[in-house]
Amino acid sequence: MTKKIALLLDWIKFQHTLFAMPFALMSAILALGGQMDWRKIGWIVVAMVGARSSAMGFNRIVDRDVDALNPRTKMRHLPAGLLGLTEAWAFVFLTTFLFVFAAAQLNRLSLLLSPVALAVVWGYSYTKRFTAMSHLVLGFALGIAPAAAWIGITGALAAPPLILCAAVTLWTAGFDILYSCQDVGFDREHGLHSLPARLGVEKALRLSELFHAGMFLLLLLLPSALHRISDVRLGPIYFAGLIAVGVLLFLQHRLVKPNDLSRLDAAFFTANGFISVGLFLFTIIDVYV
Repeated sequence: MTKKIALLLDWIKFQHTLFAMPFALMSAILALGGQMDWRKIGWIVVAMVGARSSAMGFNRIVDRDVDALNPRTKMRHLPAGLLGLTEAWAFVFLTTFLFVFAAAQLNRLSLLLSPVALAVVWGYSYTKRFTAMSHLVLGFALGIAPAAAWIGITGALAAPPLILCAAVTLWTAGFDILYSCQDVGFDREHGLHSLPARLGVEKALRLSELFHAGMFLLLLLLPSALHRISDVRLGPIYFAGLIAVGVLLFLQHRLVKPNDLSRLDAAFFTANGFISVGLFLFTIIDVYV
């Protein structure tokens, strides 16, 4: 059983939950206005894990035939036979139930919107088959996490979580473009859509830079939007974290060249992990210290 659980967690790359989770928690803490509600924070964590795990499992099931054809992905768990399809669907159903149950523990609006959230995060799995804008759909699938967390705390929406939603959408779309540069030839050959396949790697990398610049500008706007509706003031510590984010985004794009993708893993995993966790830590220090 332990080995099977480990296989399932590896199948959905559980560690990548790190990308969206800090932004959801950041939104929840800002919604709490400097207070703390460990019960709600706990259910938001459970909901995030459930939704992301369900979405990733669903994506792996939908893409299993394509993954089997791609030399880069043919050793993933379903194409390689490490997991069976019945086990995969059981995992998706279990984590979906976990998400909906956690949403119900937060408030009525969270429960009512849970099917909408699932439609977004599952729907992304099909978009590469018909639109090069699939990167933005993936971005939005992660971007709704801060908005969902704010709703989980307050039962309503406001400008700050919408700014965070837009920022995370652009951030995710930007790094997904980087990641998709690995599959340009495969995507073109098999009729799959991506911006690198449509525009070429060099132009796609420039667009990724623009997306990340947009993310940075949106995060600059967050303190003033928060100030209008809350007593929380984001000050020098937050802006120090934002400068660090800007530096990491700059370095990320210096690591990846149109003719050299060898350092893509460092740009994709290391830099983005530090961006999400780092900004979250700077924010909570600014709010609570």
